[in-house]
Amino acid sequence: MPLFFRKKKLSDDSQKRLEYQLCRSKEAGADDILDISACQLSEVPSSAFSICKVLHKKVLILHNNELRSLLPKGCDIRALATLKVLDLHDNRITSLPEDIGKLASLQILNLEKNRLKALPDSFGDLRLLQTLNLKGNCLSELPVSVSCLSSLRTLDLSDNNIVQLPKTVAHIRTLESFTLDAAMMTYPPASVCTEGTESIQRFLCSELGEEYCPPSQYLLPVLENDCGKQSSDCWDGMEEAWQNKFSDYARRKQQKQEEKLAFERHLEERQKEHTQLLLSNNSRKENILNSVRQEQERLEQGVSQQQRAQEAERLLVLEKVRQAEDNISSRISNMLMDSNRQKKSTEFLQAMEEDRIHTEHLTAITQEEANSLRKREVAAAMQKMLSDSCAMSLLQEASDCRRQSLVSEASRSIENLDRKFDKMLSLQALDKSKAIAHILQEEEMQKAAFQALQLQKDAVHGYIRNQIKLIEGELMQLTKLEIKRRNLNAENLQEVLVDQRTALSDLLQQLLKQRDQREQELRQILAEIERKSESNQQNYWMIQYQRLLDAKPVSLRVQEADIEKELVSLLCKLSAQHYLPILAHHRVTAEALRHMTSSDLKKLGINEVGIQRTLLAWAQEHQPQGACEAVQQEEAAEVTPSAPPPSSPPFLPSTSTIQMPSPPLTPGTPVTPSAPSPVEGPGSSECVVCMETGSQVIFLPCGHVCCCQVCSDALQNCPLCRGHISQRIRLFHS
Repeated sequence: MPLFFRKKKLSDDSQKRLEYQLCRSKEAGADDILDISACQLSEVPSSAFSICKVLHKKVLILHNNELRSLLPKGCDIRALATLKVLDLHDNRITSLPEDIGKLASLQILNLEKNRLKALPDSFGDLRLLQTLNLKGNCLSELPVSVSCLSSLRTLDLSDNNIVQLPKTVAHIRTLESFTLDAAMMTYPPASVCTEGTESIQRFLCSELGEEYCPPSQYLLPVLENDCGKQSSDCWDGMEEAWQNKFSDYARRKQQKQEEKLAFERHLEERQKEHTQLLLSNNSRKENILNSVRQEQERLEQGVSQQQRAQEAERLLVLEKVRQAEDNISSRISNMLMDSNRQKKSTEFLQAMEEDRIHTEHLTAITQEEANSLRKREVAAAMQKMLSDSCAMSLLQEASDCRRQSLVSEASRSIENLDRKFDKMLSLQALDKSKAIAHILQEEEMQKAAFQALQLQKDAVHGYIRNQIKLIEGELMQLTKLEIKRRNLNAENLQEVLVDQRTALSDLLQQLLKQRDQREQELRQILAEIERKSESNQQNYWMIQYQRLLDAKPVSLRVQEADIEKELVSLLCKLSAQHYLPILAHHRVTAEALRHMTSSDLKKLGINEVGIQRTLLAWAQEHQPQGACEAVQQEEAAEVTPSAPPPSSPPFLPSTSTIQMPSPPLTPGTPVTPSAPSPVEGPGSSECVVCMETGSQVIFLPCGHVCCCQVCSDALQNCPLCRGHISQRIRLFHS
């Protein structure tokens, strides 16, 4: 490789094009674009920097040249501070200036098909950059400062050596289009990169522990900044014509962005449908993946054997290639010696031919000099006439251009004012429609909240719900007991358990129907309230929600009135009035407190240890004398219990011990489970099919609780009683 490069001389066409473009940019009324592309430039001319600085050029086009750097010697990058568009694609640039971040107004930067290996750290100072094209370079990584490009909307990194992205790319919230080589990526994975820009941003946000927000929420400040700058350019545009053209360009760009946002919304809806289809096919994919893994293991074994054989063959081939290279090198040395001999003979013949040409050239010069003298005289006269005529035509053209520029400036200023007025009207209409939609949405949310609270506060519905939970617990206990008896081969009293289970399942079906009827009645009541509501009343559903929230159930108020006054005063002294509804709901009296412990109070919801001890001590102090003697007798009887005979079988509940739960007097009265709680053993609550997860589903009409949610979907008959399954009820354990 040579150490020094001779500066390549420009061709005539390239030189003419360069001079024409530079002269054209200096003319009065020229636009804000400096285009010196396809001029075979090896470096940017210094005159281009001075033109951009003096005439405040906005667009600099340098593509299809042979540039090796952007900044020549003796030039300052701040001369390009007014640029908004910089096009450098199809060049040979290997590095960018370290102070490229001083181009504060730059919005579009095209570096496609260059030889860049790294980006400077000051790249993140380009806060207004919206489009960055780095396609077809030699980049291996992105600097962390790229995350500071707060206005970036389009980024192209394809045809590079980048396999990993920094996590801080997630901070570019305005990124709408992100192009890269998805198959080569290792972080994020290729599967994430193939799904598009949104999936990449979601993955990086999840890695940083941040919430992902679509770029449409962050585009409004960027667009407002663009509009503000365009308006200032328009005011300055009364003096120069190029600013009006740039405003038209920005307006067309904004329209394209709106179309792009609409397309992304449509794309998000399609992606949601796609995710639903993917969820339905996950179970099938798992089976296919297992089979593919087994086949892959077999293939890997075969491939390893094949690679060993190919490695042996490769070593043999390498030895043959080395021998062939030795033979070829000897032949090449012989050919070089022959070529040196031929060069010497050709140089001698070439010297003789040059002498002959020199003599012929001297003879032709004498004739050409005479002819050239005549042509010069004629050309001088013609040139004088042409210069005079050109001067007159230039004066006329200058006056015409000035007249046309004044007329065009006046018409453009009027058009800009009309366009701003139309834009303000459209924004007012949009704000009005958004306000109406927001009011309607709030009314629907208030109505839904009132409906949910009405369902929660309804006493009948709560009573039915509690009964359903108790029956579900009874069925689970019976199923556990039945499974344990089968394991112990204890078949006595099996018919009693079957009768009790069928009775509980019938009662469960009846309660489910009652719950559905009550929900239908509540919906009808809600419809009647909605018909009676006034059309002009604001926040109607919010007022109804507050009334329902403040009102106590009638049964709870009656129960609170029945509590002993001494107990109420004790709770007031302890500042525990909030436990009064709990004691009223469970009808706890002084007599009941004497037989309770701290664990019983904790189950009721009284968690403070000091309040538990105070209540139990108060109950013991107010214990009457007859009750104290009865307690002493019971304790004496418990000291000497009668031992059961050793040959008696384990205790099994009879028909009288398991009773059907009767409805209480009030909806808030608790009902204790009547089924016996079997001794928990290993696997007693496991699914009888997979033996891994707990039982989660009740089968009707048999009433067994023996399967999990996954296994129950594939069953048509109960695995315990082989009865047909007509209905499945899911259990949710708290």
